[in-house]
Amino acid sequence: MNDIATPDVLARPYFFCGIGGSGMLPLAMIVKGLGAEVAGADRSYDQGRTPEKFAFLKDQGFTLFPQDGSGIASSDQVLVASAAIEDTVPEVARAKELGCDRLTRAELLSRLFNASPKSIAIGGTSGKSTVTGMVGWIMECAGLAPTIMNGAVMKNFVSPDTPFASARVGGGELFVSEVDESDGSIALYNPTVSVLLNVSLDHKSMEELRDLFGDFLSRGDVAVVNADNAEAMALANSAKSVLSFAIDNPAADIGVEPGSTVEDARSIAAMLVDRHDGASYALSLPMPGRHNLSNALAAVAGAVAAGVTIGDAVTALASFKGLARRFDIVGTSANGVTVIDDFGHNPEKCRATLHTLKSQPGRIIAFFQPHGYGPLRQMGHELAETFAHELGSEDLTIMCDPVYFGGTVDRSEGTERIITLIQEAGGNAEHLPERDACGDRIVQIARPGDRIVIMGARDDTLSQFASRILQDI
Repeated sequence: MNDIATPDVLARPYFFCGIGGSGMLPLAMIVKGLGAEVAGADRSYDQGRTPEKFAFLKDQGFTLFPQDGSGIASSDQVLVASAAIEDTVPEVARAKELGCDRLTRAELLSRLFNASPKSIAIGGTSGKSTVTGMVGWIMECAGLAPTIMNGAVMKNFVSPDTPFASARVGGGELFVSEVDESDGSIALYNPTVSVLLNVSLDHKSMEELRDLFGDFLSRGDVAVVNADNAEAMALANSAKSVLSFAIDNPAADIGVEPGSTVEDARSIAAMLVDRHDGASYALSLPMPGRHNLSNALAAVAGAVAAGVTIGDAVTALASFKGLARRFDIVGTSANGVTVIDDFGHNPEKCRATLHTLKSQPGRIIAFFQPHGYGPLRQMGHELAETFAHELGSEDLTIMCDPVYFGGTVDRSEGTERIITLIQEAGGNAEHLPERDACGDRIVQIARPGDRIVIMGARDDTLSQFASRILQDI
């Protein structure tokens, strides 16, 4: 049995609405791994999307139902569903009829997280999943057998039996999890170590983000903060104890020797410095990008705050394999066209990916699938600026219509506005409503030396789309 203290609530049977989602699936795996009975339904399951994922869930012993309410049969069941889900969804209506208790994903996760003796929470606008994977791997290598909750598949934990390893149920007393500010649920977590990577515009206003992240830092016994991010450091005063990291800021506790960074298309390395005692360590990361160097420093600092030595943390990161859909190189064609699958979906994430690509030679064709009409309205202007400013005159952005799986969302404002904004800012951009048409266009114009990056969130079929483009090229 896992050493994490499991609340009595785990004795109840759980039903996950949207069990295949990037946040729901790993939590369902953890809840089942801790001994609870778990079933679920998903719109994508009914539509026949990503059948391999649902076959995996069945193989793991999850009971899957059509999304018609038939899976809710007892008032003893606890419905786990998004707070935003419509009351007309059959599972929600049936649970209400039977009087079932209902929890959001974050409410259930935070109960498990807060019950663990030791915990590390990773927050910030960008990089959470990568740093969570890094911290989890460091702790695994240190023999601490952590339970890990992530929003992405962690390649180090993938095996033939667990191809969707976005969670891990460990045998120790440590819980590592990314925590989300977009819905305000970060306020539910009481970590031993609070890691804050950055603060920038995403789903909420900057004022709201400052309040949420400031409170988050104040609740940790130790706050690990990015000293290169002015917004993050401005909140450090609210923390009980601070351990800072930075690439550029010489005042950071854990930093990088100036001039020591070496990067190529597939890796980045630098000399890490512990400014407490002046000791230095050769950090080598098998993935490119300055943002990943910053992520690595965050992971090292988070691990150190939890009691692991810097040397052990640096050694573990040398074998970190990364995450699925985080600058995931799908392959390179015979004529030298490289296809990359990436989760970039907000301005900060897209900027980091495009900046990494621009640090190496070759034209960039950036495909972007907006992950909803609401997010496009919220951050469309900043997204357009990102694509226009990060890409050059020879590069091209191609966008399809936002992903839409049904529901009552306002679809009056779409991709055309973003394309116009990119063009007005001096960028090259094209809009084709259908994703398949975008793929055909990319294959048509690709030439030797191009890097094609497939970007977007909330749609697992984007990885298949990326593979199809590489195959067609």
